[in-house]
Amino acid sequence: MEGEVLRDDQWERIKPFVPGGRKGKRGPRSDGRLFIDALLWMARSGGRWRDLPERFGPFERAKKRYYRWIEMGVLDKVFEAVAAEPDLEWVMLDATVIRAHAQAAGARPKKGGPDAQALGRSRGGFGTKLHVCVEALGLPVRLILGPGQQNDMAPACDLIDGLAAEYVIADKAYDADRLYQKAIDQGGDPVVPPRRHRKRQHSYDKALYKERNRVERFFSRIKQYRRIATRYDKLAQTFMGFVTLASIMLWLR
Repeated sequence: MEGEVLRDDQWERIKPFVPGGRKGKRGPRSDGRLFIDALLWMARSGGRWRDLPERFGPFERAKKRYYRWIEMGVLDKVFEAVAAEPDLEWVMLDATVIRAHAQAAGARPKKGGPDAQALGRSRGGFGTKLHVCVEALGLPVRLILGPGQQNDMAPACDLIDGLAAEYVIADKAYDADRLYQKAIDQGGDPVVPPRRHRKRQHSYDKALYKERNRVERFFSRIKQYRRIATRYDKLAQTFMGFVTLASIMLWLR
C-alpha cells in the first residue's frame, strides 16, 4: 500500500532527526526505518498494537518506543524539518470533526477538565476536532487538536501566528475581526466571506477564495489513514502523533 513503507529518498530526508540506530559493539542498537514503517502500518490499518506484523518485531517494544518518541517530541521535530520551507503565497484555515471510537474514552482525568484529552460531543456525536493551516500547495503548516464541540475560530489566530502569508483564506466560520487584524498585522490580506448578520458587508477576492478547496483535499488525503479517520487513542498526544506522522508523509511525497 502506498505510504505504508518509506522509500529510500524519504528515509534519507528524515534520517538525521531519528534517534537511535547508532552502531554499537554488536551492531546498530535499533532500526529507526523499520520502526517508522511499523508506525505507518499502524496509521494505515487502524489496527491494535498487538496486531502489528511480526516483521516489525515485538509489538510491546514498538509501543513503548512510540510513547517515548511522543514524550521526546521526535515526530514534531521531524515535521518541523520537512515543513521548514512552506509556500506562503497564501494559507488556508479549516477544521474537521473526527469521530472517536468507544475505546478512545476513559482516559484518566487530567488537570484541565473533560477537554484535556480533546474529546467532546458535537452534532456529529462524540469526537475530536482537528484544526489546520495549510500552505499554498495544500500541505500542512500548523495542526491543533481540540474537543469536538470547539468553535472553529477558537485556535484560528494561533494557527497563523508568525506566518507571513500574503493571503489568509477561510470560510464564513472564520469571519471575525480578531482574525482579520491578526492577518493584517502580519502583512497579509484576509480572504473570508462575510456572515449575513454583519452590518457592514465587506468584499473579498472570490477567485482566490476558490483555492480554499486545497484544505478540503488535505483532509481527504490525511483521512486515508484509518487511525486518523477514526480516533482510537485515549490520549490526545498519542493521537496527534499519528496525525503528525501522516502530515510528514504528505510533505515527503
